[in-house]
Amino acid sequence: MTAVDTTDAAVPTVPPSAPRRAAHPDGAPRRRGGAFDRALPYLLLAPALVAVLWLIGWPVLSVLVTSFRRLNLRELTRGEVVWTGLDNYTEILGDPDFWAITLRTVVFTAVVVGASVLAGLMIALLMRVISPVVRVVLQVAMLLAWAMPLLAATTVYQWIFDQQYGILNKTLVKVGFDSFAGHSWFSTGTSTLAVIGLLIVWQAIPFLAFSLYAGAIGIPKDRYEAAGIDGASAWQTFRAVTWPELRPLLLMVTFLSLLWDFKVFAQIWAMKRGGPDGGSTTLAVYQYLEGISKSHFGVAAAISVVMVALLALLTFQYLRRLVRSQEGAL
Repeated sequence: MTAVDTTDAAVPTVPPSAPRRAAHPDGAPRRRGGAFDRALPYLLLAPALVAVLWLIGWPVLSVLVTSFRRLNLRELTRGEVVWTGLDNYTEILGDPDFWAITLRTVVFTAVVVGASVLAGLMIALLMRVISPVVRVVLQVAMLLAWAMPLLAATTVYQWIFDQQYGILNKTLVKVGFDSFAGHSWFSTGTSTLAVIGLLIVWQAIPFLAFSLYAGAIGIPKDRYEAAGIDGASAWQTFRAVTWPELRPLLLMVTFLSLLWDFKVFAQIWAMKRGGPDGGSTTLAVYQYLEGISKSHFGVAAAISVVMVALLALLTFQYLRRLVRSQEGAL
């Protein structure tokens, strides 16, 4: 018998320099996309980008340009354009009241956001452990509070804290606190802001609680079971299991709350219009007083630019923390 030659010499080989092209399922060679294919995603995004720039970018640019003008009622009615450079910024930054109002706004925002997020987190964790019936009742109550119109809620709080006919003073007197008979909750700026802050917290809790509850129910139950087997306490379980999972979501809702509460206006204006004696005036109210009440639109625009700059700084800090957290996850 003769041996069969099975060497590789009988197998045709492909030269190393010959490129290999990927083929489609039908056997046709794959061709690279043309310039139109590469530009297609940008063309599809172009209408939305133009709309965003028009709806957001143009008003911001208009406010920025107005902040360098003297635009009072006289210039507005006559159509005059009077450029003042940085005079509007010099006026507001040199005003001691501006810095007092800015500090008041920052402190008020920090306290309200901290209380809102803490209360929302506690209610979200509570909804994980209570019975389904109680949880549904609690959720319905929060939805009703969330759906209540802003001015209606402000009016209700004015009735609750009314000096003569408020239910709060009457209740405190009935339980033995006779000193609260006829007590005025709006006699000082601090107490007025406390009532307004309570109103804002009450309005913010439903969104925060539902958002954090959605994140809490997504945590796998086996992690809690493992923590229980290891003998971890409730606080240790929260630190080791719940907190790492809720931290990104908590950071996001905190950032949104900061943006919303920093520029809150309706509740403060409807409650006491920044009173008494300007004690509850924040930057948003100060801007309204300068722009609408006094018709100093250039100064009001400068205040708006300062507020946008502060919010932009806050946004930058949030984005930096977000990028760091994503890099740490990778």
